[in-house]
Amino acid sequence: MIVYLARRLTQSVFLFWVVTVVTFVIIRMAPGGPAILANPDLSKEQMQTLTEGLGLADPLHVQYLRWLGGVLRGDFGTSFNEGVPVMSLIAERLPNTLMLGAAALVIAVVLGMGLGILAARKRNSWVDTTASTVGVLNLSIPAFWLGIVLILVFAVYLKWLPVSGMPRGRNWGLWQLAQHLVLPSIVAGGFLMANVMRYTRSSMLEVSELLYVTTARAKGIKEHRILLIHILKNAMLPVITVIGLGLPQLFAGAAITETVFAWPGIGSLGVNAARTGDFPTIMGITLVVSAVVILANLLTDLSYTFFDPRVRLS
Repeated sequence: MIVYLARRLTQSVFLFWVVTVVTFVIIRMAPGGPAILANPDLSKEQMQTLTEGLGLADPLHVQYLRWLGGVLRGDFGTSFNEGVPVMSLIAERLPNTLMLGAAALVIAVVLGMGLGILAARKRNSWVDTTASTVGVLNLSIPAFWLGIVLILVFAVYLKWLPVSGMPRGRNWGLWQLAQHLVLPSIVAGGFLMANVMRYTRSSMLEVSELLYVTTARAKGIKEHRILLIHILKNAMLPVITVIGLGLPQLFAGAAITETVFAWPGIGSLGVNAARTGDFPTIMGITLVVSAVVILANLLTDLSYTFFDPRVRLS
């Protein structure tokens, strides 16, 4: 276990280094370079002065090592838009994105597994058909369109929930926060929920036909014990894999969800930075999100042995 963990940590560090190289190269390959991203309306003399001031006239390997050294110290540079350190912007917005992602993940796992279990138990019934239809719709509907429709229905017409944003001021509690989280969480977790539902259903149907499940039924074990202990736990590996693969999609979709709902997270911050050419912020957000995704995938791999003792990490 220790050897496996050390190897996976080494792979994660190497993968993060690759991300830093790719991020650096892509920004430097932008037409005109990072300086023109900062302000495309500058004259040649002003552009040259800015290039020298940002250290962009140095050789690429010198620029990369200087930038990487700053990254390792937690210094991603200064935002062109806000004029403050990028790390402070990310530190302010990242908790909001993690909060939205956690809520979306809970909705996706709870509803997805619930519908999947129900569909597997009621195979080929109207319940199964309805759950499968809901899954297909969630896979097919664009997130931005679903978000706009939910805002129109539940915020504009019914006035049950807020239109967008987060609670403002100091006099708000968990209930107000939950109201603001409901709609963006449903939109952000809809795609993952559909995949979790589909894989839970198919995996449970496959496991329920195995010999040890038939033996358990022949012994007269109660059906709910067979479902929870023999079927569900052993059907979890594909579901865990889908959840692990869906975590990057949650963060990628945060840019759309946060923009539609005016949620103050790093997704909307990244969209604004890309629109205005704020390359230090773009690079900082890319690295932070990549680190979160790499860590989530590592935890997903380690969770396999908990759900299925037959799996050995070696």
